[in-house]
Amino acid sequence: MSLADHFYALRDWVPVPVDGVRVEIVRWVLLEANRRAVTGALLTLTFVSMLALGNVWTFEMQRLFTETDSVQTVLNSLLSGIILLVSVVVSINSIVLTYDITAISTQRERVQGTTEYRREIGQMVRSERSPTDPRSFLELMTHVMQERAEDLQETVTRDNHEEFAEAVDEFVDSLETSIRTLEDPREEVGGADFGTLWLGLEADFGRLVDELQTIRIAHAEEIPDEEKEEFDKLMEAFELFETGRQYFKTLYYSREISELSRTLLVISFPSILVTAWTIMAIDAGTIPGFGLFGLPPLQVFLATSFTISLAPYLVLTAYVLRTATVARRTAAGGPFVLD
Repeated sequence: MSLADHFYALRDWVPVPVDGVRVEIVRWVLLEANRRAVTGALLTLTFVSMLALGNVWTFEMQRLFTETDSVQTVLNSLLSGIILLVSVVVSINSIVLTYDITAISTQRERVQGTTEYRREIGQMVRSERSPTDPRSFLELMTHVMQERAEDLQETVTRDNHEEFAEAVDEFVDSLETSIRTLEDPREEVGGADFGTLWLGLEADFGRLVDELQTIRIAHAEEIPDEEKEEFDKLMEAFELFETGRQYFKTLYYSREISELSRTLLVISFPSILVTAWTIMAIDAGTIPGFGLFGLPPLQVFLATSFTISLAPYLVLTAYVLRTATVARRTAAGGPFVLD
């Protein structure tokens, strides 16, 4: 593995410049970053913000924190919220798992559907084996679509059909441009856990399908049978690609929800313990005597406790940010497209 590969392998945890110059921090937070890295960044930001507020507003914050009844009320609310949050997320995870807990007849239909889909892809590429991972699927299908588009372009006769031929040429150019947008970043996302899967989700060829249908309808009388067959082959490739792309969302949501449930369960237990211990420590008047950056021990102690108490919510925030972004950016799966 080269130095550049090691550099891009860090993309899960730190923002890596795109094209060697730009750092797309918003895209990194919403899509590319490991959700634990985003959670760590949010925890750090929360802790630093509370310390900075205490440093600027020292006496007022000290007075606020000495109001033990108010602090205990807030911590009690956070403790109840953590338990409720875990219950809700575990319930959602249970609902997702019910998809796999079905009758054997349903499981057989799924296996038969998967087998038929792989068989169609194998017949398309004249191979006995079809790709089983997103990266190979993207490489294979983009190659097939480009190859069939070129075959269509070659079969078009320009004699007395110049306008039709120009429309096909423009369509092929648009398709090749869209495919290049997938090929260019493919090597760079090798180290990112979500990168390859997102390339498949982001690769929306719906506009090109509409263009192809428009060309076919507008020039229906000019298209001979041979060219209609090439149109059908290209449309078949688009349909198989879109089917696989939509299934990428199922793979992503299943993995993301299971990761969220596991991470939340792991982090919620220490959060509950720390929050409960903080409530008891305040009630007993036993506060650790350590300071930080010249701040009083009480402010540092409560800033730490509040940050740990908010950890489950910040974990949920990190995961929902990406699932909501994916849902919004891949919503064009039907006949209508929203801006």
